Amino acid sequence: MKGFPSPTTVATRLVWPMAALILLILLLSGSVFWWMSRTLDQAAMQDERARVTLALNDLRQHTLERLRAFATTLAEAKVSRPPVDPVGTAAILTSENKSLTRQWAIFLLDTDNSVLFGSVGGRVAGQHDFDARQVIFDAVARDVRQKEISELPLHAGTAVTSGATRIVHDGWSAYVVAATTISNESPHIVVGASELDARALAEIAGPLGLQELRLTASNGPHRGGAIAVDDATDRGPAFLVWQSSLPSALINSQALTAIGAIALLTLAFAAGILLHVRGQLIELNRRQEQVQRLAGHDSLSGLPNRLLFGMRLDQELARIKRSDEGLAVMFLDLDRFKDVNDTYGHEAGDMLIRIVARRLSNLLRGADTLARFGGDEFAIIQTDVKDPRDAEALARRILDALTMPCEVPGGSVTIGVSIGVALSPRNGTERETLMRLADTALYQAKNGGRNRYSFFERQMDEALRLRKVVEDDLRAAILADELELHYQPQYKANGEEIVGVEALVRWPHPQHGMIPPQQFIAIAEERGLIIPLGEWVLRKACEDAKRWPGLRIAVNVSPIQFRQRDFVSSVMTIIETADIDPTRVELEVTEGVVMDDADAAEDAMMELRARGVRLALDDFGTGYSSLIYLRRFAFDKIKIDRSFLESMETTGESAILVHSVVHLGRALGLTVTAEGVETSEQHRFLQALGCHELQGYLFSKPVPADAIDRLLGIEPDKGRTGAVA
Repeated sequence: MKGFPSPTTVATRLVWPMAALILLILLLSGSVFWWMSRTLDQAAMQDERARVTLALNDLRQHTLERLRAFATTLAEAKVSRPPVDPVGTAAILTSENKSLTRQWAIFLLDTDNSVLFGSVGGRVAGQHDFDARQVIFDAVARDVRQKEISELPLHAGTAVTSGATRIVHDGWSAYVVAATTISNESPHIVVGASELDARALAEIAGPLGLQELRLTASNGPHRGGAIAVDDATDRGPAFLVWQSSLPSALINSQALTAIGAIALLTLAFAAGILLHVRGQLIELNRRQEQVQRLAGHDSLSGLPNRLLFGMRLDQELARIKRSDEGLAVMFLDLDRFKDVNDTYGHEAGDMLIRIVARRLSNLLRGADTLARFGGDEFAIIQTDVKDPRDAEALARRILDALTMPCEVPGGSVTIGVSIGVALSPRNGTERETLMRLADTALYQAKNGGRNRYSFFERQMDEALRLRKVVEDDLRAAILADELELHYQPQYKANGEEIVGVEALVRWPHPQHGMIPPQQFIAIAEERGLIIPLGEWVLRKACEDAKRWPGLRIAVNVSPIQFRQRDFVSSVMTIIETADIDPTRVELEVTEGVVMDDADAAEDAMMELRARGVRLALDDFGTGYSSLIYLRRFAFDKIKIDRSFLESMETTGESAILVHSVVHLGRALGLTVTAEGVETSEQHRFLQALGCHELQGYLFSKPVPADAIDRLLGIEPDKGRTGAVA
């Protein structure tokens, strides 16, 4: 923002012309007064407009943050999953959000603008309530729908986007409207509106020192400023206007009195005017500095914001290029901050932010920079870093300081912090690069268990790149049928007859080559893609199974799939559509399937077995309670984990464990399969123990379906005929 003229500059410009033209004092004074009044009025009105704009932006941001917090409450209450529970809805309206819902109109919308949840003035609202207000929400809802899904936080389950906000009018009133997205399996929109009535406008005008702030259909003529408001109804323009306290009122009254009363004392009068102008300019410069400070600082904590942080980082990077010093960029994310907000309210959350800002400031030196990026995110520039241990020492002090209890309204709370660290010049010398790498390290710290620090390492960037590839491309690859299945044969103990195959998914990415499952399965589970991925694998395996009559098809099942209410019906639909015998399908599960909800898992497994589907307990012996599960659940097979066969000696401890597992399985009437068989010695040992089936590289690695045809001696044309039979 360009500065106002200095008092010395104005005095130099005016005093000499006034002294030289004393005979024309009336005309000259009138011209000067008019010029000064116009200049000062314009400057004052620009200042007022900047402050009003800043206040409205703060109001919009505060409105959006409150709506996002309420949207998170809706998501956690699963209101976005129809049918809507009336009891749950009422509980939300009477919870700690009641002060918000009584003042706002809030609606949770499906993709076709149908209302899943509504509240107007604290009461439950329906579709007709939304339809009556839809015009004020259309623009902001359109804004938020245009945002990319990549804005969602990188964690599993429900996510809430950053959202959008506007100030609109409907011809009679102005509203602050906001919208955000709740994303489960499909996105839903949460919209909210708060009316800018006379009371709300007065609360904005008061701290700014404005005489009034009101909505009008015309922006003139009036003695003050105006800001246009978005039109939601095509009724015509509307403006927020206010009466300005202009310096010209005081200047003109004093000037006219002076000219009329003491024309002979022109020089004294001119001197008085110049002194007055000097005072006004000093005040305007002070206000300008305040506006500039607010533009670069966080209003809650008083710390620099992201904009000022970036400017200071550029300055420090330019400085260290001329020296042998280094610096560290730290990104901080408070752990359990949302729990404090939810439990004690936003006032406690604001207090906690100020406490954290104070504790962090006390740990830094004068040359360091502490900034708040918003929410529970902070950032630090640590200067004079000669060794990574300097940054590590500061990170440890931060962890110690922020794990101490904090007193907030409502009680004492304990939080933690995750810290990501990037070093310059080691990791980079550009602002954007260092901030991106610090954010990558922060993500690693949060994934590593939180309340810890993590320095950026190059493999983190590769892991993040791969995660981005999976998140962006895997869903499209599933829909476009671009994945592949490889099959590993399962042999009888003699190693000569194939009795089944295990389906293993592969992803031939067009840019990144073949991506193995261990690099994308976990990410698919986090991002909610494991359900469509698992269905694709089962469907494809059942289709290929028709090529190999009499052969069992084993498919791995994720615990997330198994917990779906419609899992059994989905499996049976796929099997029936493929028109194969259910007894040929074998689902391989791990202990994780039954650990979270044993009762529900038992019901699903009993129903699957009743319909003929076989069940195998995979990785047997690697968990803590496998024997308990064998006694309770209806498994057909146990698979000995490959880890027991690695470096196994026929008389060693692993051999004893394998011997026990085989005899236990046979005693319970279960089929026993050993995975990871790679040597003839292992084969002979397992065959002697009485193991029923073997699987491993000794016999075959996972191969495409055509290779299974060749192993079975099926001609290519005959195999294709069988596939469509």
